[in-house]
Amino acid sequence: MAFPWWRDAIVYEIYVRSFADASGDGVGDLAGVRSRLGYLAGLGVDAIWLTPFYPSPMADGGYDVADYRGVDPLFGDLADFDALVSDAHERGLRVIVDIVPNHSSAEHPWFRRALDAPPGSPERDRYLFATGSGDAPPNNWRSTFGGPAWSRLPGGEWYLHLFAPEQPDFNWRDPDVPAEFLDVLRFWLDRGVDGFRIDVANGLFKAAGLPDAPPDEQGFKAESPIWGRPEVHEVYREWRKVLDSYRGDRVAVGEVWTDSVTDLARYVRPDELHQTFNFPWLLAPWSATALRKVIDDTLRIVPAPTWVLSNHDVVRHRTRYDETDPGAGLPRARAAMLTTLALPGSAYLYQGDELGLPEILDLPDEVRQDPVFTRTGGEIKGRDGCRVPLPWSGTTEPYGFAPEGVRPWLPQPAEWAELSVRRQEGDPGSTLEFHRAAIALRRELRGSLPTEIIWLDAPADVLMFTRGPLTCVLNCGDRAVPLPPHHSLLIASGPLPGEALPPDTAAWLSPPPPH
Repeated sequence: MAFPWWRDAIVYEIYVRSFADASGDGVGDLAGVRSRLGYLAGLGVDAIWLTPFYPSPMADGGYDVADYRGVDPLFGDLADFDALVSDAHERGLRVIVDIVPNHSSAEHPWFRRALDAPPGSPERDRYLFATGSGDAPPNNWRSTFGGPAWSRLPGGEWYLHLFAPEQPDFNWRDPDVPAEFLDVLRFWLDRGVDGFRIDVANGLFKAAGLPDAPPDEQGFKAESPIWGRPEVHEVYREWRKVLDSYRGDRVAVGEVWTDSVTDLARYVRPDELHQTFNFPWLLAPWSATALRKVIDDTLRIVPAPTWVLSNHDVVRHRTRYDETDPGAGLPRARAAMLTTLALPGSAYLYQGDELGLPEILDLPDEVRQDPVFTRTGGEIKGRDGCRVPLPWSGTTEPYGFAPEGVRPWLPQPAEWAELSVRRQEGDPGSTLEFHRAAIALRRELRGSLPTEIIWLDAPADVLMFTRGPLTCVLNCGDRAVPLPPHHSLLIASGPLPGEALPPDTAAWLSPPPPH
């Protein structure tokens, strides 16, 4: 039986603002993405995921959407989008787009009309307005960006924003909201998109009556008045019907942050979402025991698993691994990626993973744009450090990201000259060529790899498993370990001295032929 394409796809996340700038304004755009499709096809990925490009005041990098059926002039227009989808499909690349259903921009026409309407009006019912107690907000909910989750209007009512005040939360109990998003899905499916990444997929519904949350449950919990309400599953059942009504195995993947793998699996029941992001893999420390637990829990409970190491919201994994053992970040990042590509399911790569880019920790405060930085008074630096524009070529900024002489929207560090695509291309020891080789080998083996793994006995701090003709070994320890005898080396994440696997290294092996 043939599986749909997304079951074992490699999906490349494009943070559009920081991928490639064709217009010369220092901000990435759709034409820039289109100009680099050859690079992505050569990398070997199956699909691209585009972060929001819709009309937006950019209070949160485009995740504050003012019009769900358009393209912000910063990124181009609908003709640019259509050309990008057409060219991507010609190259065999699928296109997934972000959809943001938990909240809109405060500049969305619905919210503007809600502000002009009286309390209790149909216009206000589309969002979550409530009365407080005196000068206190309606409840104790906190914004994930810092500060209270409520803002007060001059008339006395408050509105909910689980993120920035410029991102008011929709009221999904109002019938206009689900009807609107079903229509939005069809709009983009009709334009040829292959699927959707759903932002804050577990946040749509809030508990009736908006009760206080226990102080220790303000985060992403499986059971909370704020997150993961059971009503959300009916929404995704309706979305699944729409997706299934289109040809081509259209897919929906949910951004679901939760403290429970069992809760995660509820979103991917046969009539709901196709996939959810597996953030426990991203959060796991560099430990064979911890990594094996995530693998076991995921494969035991979650159908159609995904694996992700970095994205536009978290510190890049090279830097996370460096924090616990300075200097080990890049070898561990390469080893983690090779292990990820060996696992059953889909792998999601964030732009720059293939270059070994680190997080930029020392951005000047005056250039930071993340609302997390401003909402916390600079106490939390925010996510700008993983969003610095990519280095493509050259020895000075903008490193081919934009036309020569153009300053990118975030500054690029001088050391990125050594990490550019042009610098790494053709170098067999580079992180880029390592990724190309690993992805090509995975494609070559794809048809012969079963959906299960078998664990093999291994030394402490080492993971070793097989998937049919592939054996993967990962050394998380501090000393080299012998490789299994009689196996042939297919690829390794770093140099192998003799028959030993060094620390912070992974290898793919083929088993000896049967006697």
